Amino acid sequence: MPDSPADPVRASLGRQTFLTLLGARAATVAPGRVVIELPARADLCQQNGFLHAGAITSIADSACGYAALTLMPDGHDVLSVEFKVNLLAPARGDLFRAEATVVRPGRTLTVCQAEVVAVTEGGPDVPVALMQATMIAIVPRG
Repeated sequence: MPDSPADPVRASLGRQTFLTLLGARAATVAPGRVVIELPARADLCQQNGFLHAGAITSIADSACGYAALTLMPDGHDVLSVEFKVNLLAPARGDLFRAEATVVRPGRTLTVCQAEVVAVTEGGPDVPVALMQATMIAIVPRG
C-alpha cells in the first residue's frame, strides 16, 4: 500500500523544532490541506495579553508550507518565498487553529491560503488572521 501524503508531512513535523518550542501540533494532514493547532500560553503573549502576532504567523506559515508539501513528489521539501498576513482581531482564546489549503499547486511554486481562528470553550470561533503564501519546491541536499 503506498504511503499517504500525511507520512512525509508528519515526519517533517517531527523534525520541526520551532513548532515544538511553540507547542503546536498538526491536527489534520490531507492532500492540499493541513490544520495546525496551538494551545494558548501566557509565555506566547504580547504585552496586552493577546497571543503574539509572531506565533499566529508562524502556525499559518507552517500550515501553508505543509499543505503544499502534501502535493509534492517524494524527496521534495518546501520553503516559504513570500506571505502576506492580515490580522483581523486581537488573538484571545484557549486554542488557535490555522487551517491551510493549496489554492494553486505547481512544480516549482505553490500558492496557499490559511485562516487562523481563536477557539474558546463555549464560544464561537473568531477569525484572527488570514494568510496568502507562496511556497517553493526544493530538493534538500543530503
